[in-house]
Amino acid sequence: MISGGGPVGMGLALELGRYGIQCTVIEKTPVIHRIPKGQNLTQRTLEHFRRWGIEKEIRRARVLPDTFGIVGVTTFGSLTSGYAYRWHQRELVRPYYSTDNERLPQYETERVLRSKIATIKSLDYRFGCEVESVDQDYSGVVVKVRHGNEGRVEQLTSDYLIGCDGTHSRVREQAGIELVEHDHEKRMVLLLFKSPKLTKVLEHYSGASYFNVLSAEQDGYWQFFGRIDLNHTYFFHMPVPSRAKLSDAELKAIVAQAAGTDVDAKIEYAGYWDLRFATAMSFRSKRIFIAGDAAHSHPPYGGYGINLGLEDARNLGWKLAGVLSGWLDPAILDTYTQERKPVFDSTADNFIARSISRDRSFVRNFDPARDKVAFEHEWEKRSNSTSDEIKSYSPNYGGSPIVYGPDGAESSALGLHSFEARPGHHLSPQSLSSGDNACDVLSDGFSLLAFGDVEDDVEQLLRSASMLNIPLKVIRDSLSNGREKYENPLIIVRPDQFVAWAGHRVDGNANEILQRLTGRSVQEIHLSRST
Repeated sequence: MISGGGPVGMGLALELGRYGIQCTVIEKTPVIHRIPKGQNLTQRTLEHFRRWGIEKEIRRARVLPDTFGIVGVTTFGSLTSGYAYRWHQRELVRPYYSTDNERLPQYETERVLRSKIATIKSLDYRFGCEVESVDQDYSGVVVKVRHGNEGRVEQLTSDYLIGCDGTHSRVREQAGIELVEHDHEKRMVLLLFKSPKLTKVLEHYSGASYFNVLSAEQDGYWQFFGRIDLNHTYFFHMPVPSRAKLSDAELKAIVAQAAGTDVDAKIEYAGYWDLRFATAMSFRSKRIFIAGDAAHSHPPYGGYGINLGLEDARNLGWKLAGVLSGWLDPAILDTYTQERKPVFDSTADNFIARSISRDRSFVRNFDPARDKVAFEHEWEKRSNSTSDEIKSYSPNYGGSPIVYGPDGAESSALGLHSFEARPGHHLSPQSLSSGDNACDVLSDGFSLLAFGDVEDDVEQLLRSASMLNIPLKVIRDSLSNGREKYENPLIIVRPDQFVAWAGHRVDGNANEILQRLTGRSVQEIHLSRST
């Protein structure tokens, strides 16, 4: 059972649906809210949509034309100050993924996901319901669900419950999972408004979709504009000074100040939120799991939120399906927290918090009104370093107990993109002799890429897989025509497209390798590492 039918809950349902797992999704909101959040979808997220059979539908749902790329602009002082540079150009890492990234409002993504869920027989989607209470023991979970319109309370049981119910997760609270918060003591406003005048102001930023304004007044915290559609509709985030709600006149004045000119904003929506980082101590309590914002949340810097949540869904989904189908040891479910929490912690510390700190330091130390030469020198350095963040953001599970990562490796969001098949890292695409992309022919179980003269090793792995009841698909080819970039003739890939093991020979260790990859030796590995 999944509580929460946003993108993460629906993504998890689709992942489970691929395996025919019976799953009920409970969502309290029957109507999709048209709030334009979660717009920047990475290449990795589009790989998930490709797996779930909705990539084409997602691209057709795009609101802005292709002439508007997933490109940002940072300005100093205001949009019209004359100081600006472009950033967040994810095409720099495009060769390492199977497909392109995309940009569309979250409500369009949700519409596509809901349509797909309706076609899968094993998935039951219940709108207008919400979880009221949760109880569990070692055999299952009992959930009381309140039907909003009727007030009727229904009791449901399931093997597992996953809370994808947002930052104020009732499932997390009922499961007793502790949340650690780091508050920046900033209140933020999200505005939705129309402004043909702003469209005119932004004409010289051709192809850009979102705009960050840095200013000393905000101590480096972003004032953030984003295009939504071609009807002059925009969203806007920025810190606000008080707990009181601001009037339309005050909100318009804030927008005008960040724009550098009066843009006559017609306010359609205003919502308030607190700028903080929050991370659950664990993403699991016995048979209850949490994912997405229920497990980790952060300010909307860099567009990480929805992408992190959908990766949670992919990571947890295949593990639950394998346990319920009998080919994975239940101990593997502990690795969901062990793999995903370090990636979020690293994203929060090494990318988001670091970005906030870096911006604060810049506006405190440089100002063109004070020292124009020094400011422009540092501004140029900033503009030339924007690609570094994209290149170094490579979430990996190198320290996971179910991959054969190098000694001392730690799971993290920091890493270098590479074509080499490295345990714990995402498998990069390469063409096969058949013309297929290697990533597109991976199975829903484990996949063995076997290149060159390695048949004896393949047979060892197949015998062990059969004996251990592990689905293992073999994909044979030559180690040439680009595939030599993998640097290993034998590569075992998990259902989530991460490399679990890679090498040149099995050396009689097929049983040991497969037992570790499927969680059968997880507890032994924990004890060994602790010792």
